[in-house]
Amino acid sequence: METEKLIFITGGVRSGKSAFAEQLAVKHARETDSNLHYIACGIPSDVEMQERIKRHQQDRKQSGSVWRTWEQPVHLSHIARQFTRQDVILLDCITTLLNNYLFQEELNDANTVLEYIREDITELCNYAGEVIIVSNEVLQDIPYENELTRNYQALLGNVHQQSVERASLAILVESGIPLMKKGRWK
Repeated sequence: METEKLIFITGGVRSGKSAFAEQLAVKHARETDSNLHYIACGIPSDVEMQERIKRHQQDRKQSGSVWRTWEQPVHLSHIARQFTRQDVILLDCITTLLNNYLFQEELNDANTVLEYIREDITELCNYAGEVIIVSNEVLQDIPYENELTRNYQALLGNVHQQSVERASLAILVESGIPLMKKGRWK
């Protein structure tokens, strides 16, 4: 997989990471005359999530760009062949994808979950011109005593490390300010 095709953006809750990722995707699509695609992993399971999804949809509508949205909670590799080198994909978000594998698909084996996520990202990068991944910095504290939470921390940490290793750019957004952690702006 070509690393220059992958950008990893992370940050805390309400840090501005999704808005930054959308702006970056629009910029790259305009520069390369590419199509914009949004892969939404969120499942509208409660009122808060329904409102978040609506807010993100409104943000994309107000961007002045045309987005094609793909509602795909798991197995992103199944839609990868729909993309071409003329596509910029924004995946929002890998934390939700992880949650869906763990809790919707009820997968218990960490290696299986990591392999599915690795396959999803690899396949998207194999077909699309550029893939921008959004993630969340959750549970950054010392390991929790609760085994489920501790295992989740470790798994998310592994997902982040694998993603950043493959990415040409890794950006942490704090209070709306993007901080470059890996790579350089073009």
